[in-house]
Amino acid sequence: MNNLNKVYTLAIESSCDDTSAAVLCNDKVLSNIVARQAVHEEYGGVVPELASRAHQQNIVPVIDVALKKAGINKTDLNCIAFTQGPGLMGSLLVGGSFAKSLSLALDIPLVAVNHMKAHILAHFIHEEGFDKPTFPFLALTISGGHTQIVKVNSFFDLEIIGETTDDAVGEAFDKSAKILGLPYPGGPLIDKFAQEGNPKAFPFTKPKVNGLDFSFSGLKTQILYFIQKNVAQNPNFIEENKADICASIQHTIITILMDKLKIAVQETGINQIAIGGGVSANSGIRKTLKEAESKYGWKTYIPKFEYTTDNAAMIGIVGYYNFLENNFSDSKVVSKARIEF
Repeated sequence: MNNLNKVYTLAIESSCDDTSAAVLCNDKVLSNIVARQAVHEEYGGVVPELASRAHQQNIVPVIDVALKKAGINKTDLNCIAFTQGPGLMGSLLVGGSFAKSLSLALDIPLVAVNHMKAHILAHFIHEEGFDKPTFPFLALTISGGHTQIVKVNSFFDLEIIGETTDDAVGEAFDKSAKILGLPYPGGPLIDKFAQEGNPKAFPFTKPKVNGLDFSFSGLKTQILYFIQKNVAQNPNFIEENKADICASIQHTIITILMDKLKIAVQETGINQIAIGGGVSANSGIRKTLKEAESKYGWKTYIPKFEYTTDNAAMIGIVGYYNFLENNFSDSKVVSKARIEF
């Protein structure tokens, strides 16, 4: 184990369309810079080739700003952490190549990080007013590409006990928004309109999936047919009922997630629940989880908002704990669009 009093970690995250760099001193974030790519909005989704080109343009200035805001020089760094996967291959290669080159140039250790593990371990970033979970706990990771229930035994022992069999929850939100004619990314807009609507206005059937696994493809199809049928009868149906439709979709998705979490708590006997991933920014999910503390006797952990979407700080905290244990990667490590948990 390393015994340095201060460990400075530079972290790089480039799994999708956000270029992010962060500097941490031990478990505290000194800077967390994110450059977003607006170019994808007109296409209704992320275009991989455009994303990787934008990463190439953004990575140097983003890292430069992160170091300056942290008030340190690159020569002060003790290690570099980067997202190895999962993600878009072209995007991952930009961040991975830069991280490997910089670690070689500075002759400091390199840590390859699993993006989804980082979403979970973001809870261990030191933030005033935010408690850290104790092991073991259950993590619900919900994003555009993933929906998982993970049993977290330690920083290095994480076990998936439930996952989606088809589409991720974030895709269900975004595709439902697209059906309603809302611009990309549509998930946050569903959340916004849902706050003004009746969550029980339009009941949708929940999919029947055994165990702790999820399925969202059937729900998306059900929503599509529901909208097509009602718009055929009333061309103004969406506009007249937008808030209620969004509230009903959101309510159904939250109920699906909570039903599985209840089973997971019952089966494992663990009642500490932490959420992570981009969809954990959803206000309805955050509110429902906080209510579960008094309703079910759970202890719930909701990350600071800026650590829910893709960011380098969460990569950095994983890098830091790996540094303490001398768990390093060599320069031959490869980026992977899909990666074992």
